Amino acid sequence: MPQIIAVLDFGSQYTQVIARRVRECNVYSRIYHYATPASELEKDGVCGVILSGGPSSVYSPKAPLPDKAVFDLGVPVLGICFGIQLMGHLLGGKVAPGQQREYGLGTISQDGICPLFKALPESFKVWNSHGDKLISLPEGFEARARTENSEFAAIENASRRFYGIQFHPEVFHTEHGVDIIRNFLMGICGCVGDWSMANYIEASVAAIRQQVGDKHVILGLSGGVDSSVAAALIHKAIGRQLTCVFVDNGLCRKNETAAVEKLFKDNFNMDLRVAKAEDTFLSALAGVTDPEKKRKIIGKVFIDVFDDEVKKIGDVDFLAQGTLYPDVIESVPIENNPASLIKSHHNVGGLPEKMKLKLLEPLRELFKDEVRRLGKELGLPDNVIWRQPFPGPGLAVRCLGEIRKDYLDILREADAILLEVMKAATDKDGKSWYSKVWQSFAVFLPVKTVGVMGDERTYDYVIALRIVESVDAMTADWARVPYDILAKASSRIINEVKGVNRVVFDISSKPPATIEWE
Repeated sequence: MPQIIAVLDFGSQYTQVIARRVRECNVYSRIYHYATPASELEKDGVCGVILSGGPSSVYSPKAPLPDKAVFDLGVPVLGICFGIQLMGHLLGGKVAPGQQREYGLGTISQDGICPLFKALPESFKVWNSHGDKLISLPEGFEARARTENSEFAAIENASRRFYGIQFHPEVFHTEHGVDIIRNFLMGICGCVGDWSMANYIEASVAAIRQQVGDKHVILGLSGGVDSSVAAALIHKAIGRQLTCVFVDNGLCRKNETAAVEKLFKDNFNMDLRVAKAEDTFLSALAGVTDPEKKRKIIGKVFIDVFDDEVKKIGDVDFLAQGTLYPDVIESVPIENNPASLIKSHHNVGGLPEKMKLKLLEPLRELFKDEVRRLGKELGLPDNVIWRQPFPGPGLAVRCLGEIRKDYLDILREADAILLEVMKAATDKDGKSWYSKVWQSFAVFLPVKTVGVMGDERTYDYVIALRIVESVDAMTADWARVPYDILAKASSRIINEVKGVNRVVFDISSKPPATIEWE
């Protein structure tokens, strides 16, 4: 059993990033609901607790509060932003609105005594995002750092190994942020940093076998990284007890079905079925324009198609899905989580009772980069491991407004061209631009614009290109790809895809935009 660092989630947009930074130090982290009983953390054997930030005030009537017994577990606790305010408030200090809010970069000055800042400069840049601040410390605490607007930017109770910082060490903007987290893990919690993907595979295989027993599992295989890695991991655990089903829903990329069949016939001895369901999906989506309704319809039809496949196969007990951590966190309803719901995911949540299947989600505690490393360990080919993320609802969320087959056909061709161009283009080091960015895809806009082709007026549709850089999809920025790549993609799409006469480039970051358009 690996050492576990518990990250209590109070609704911060950076909670998942905290968990990632811990794992990057080769220490296993797990995100828990903020109200998780201390007894559960103790049962799990956590060796340290991190209190995340969050949007609330500690004095709000609906403020998310932890089980106060967390502070009696005898393990180190680190409070970040809202977490330091919680710690101060619950242990006898005082929190109040600051005379001036702190958002963005600031400078911290530390006293050189706190082990959190071991071997770090006396002052450095940090990222702030708060309005309230500590104005008096609980008994036993000392101030260890300050910023321009806060004399208690870092605090310590050395005897109880409690620490609080008002800034966010987990974000890239904070200098030495990973060093601070590593100092907490290794120097304060006593972690040894021996967690690896090999450990995860061993533990997951054992957990899958225990959960499944001699029962049968069905998995929806999309050909993307998540479902492919999930399939490989489950197959390693239970072999032919797994049946994979590829749903040809009409919302896939060009030649997707053939590629999936070729991949898994060449690499794995899996029971793979293909369900032809394009007409079913498109009929259900006819006339629907609202993005959330699209996702829910796709999810429902997906379940219905699977229900039919289960009946054909016979005795099936589990439905496996490639759900990842960001899917789980973004989809938690507001009443159960202090963070806001961003969008629903069709592969997250309960199944209809009529289906009588239990969920098996072996990747739900991993981030995308970790899934890629897992896939490598499992022997999946690079063209699958490094395939860019593709949304569960497929092209339905990249075809704005109504879903029509002619729209999808246009989008498929445009998207295929963009991917060809991105894979063919290389940087000065010979690396393809497809592998340099997080995602690159086309979006169909149901808007016609005037153009001129061959001295004749045209009135055709618009394709938007979305190319972003990211580490984990929690934040993203538009990629500064060379103009000649954009020019080539635009020229080929307009010349080769009938029905398109204009191509635009999306230069929005996440936040405030999302990566997908819907």
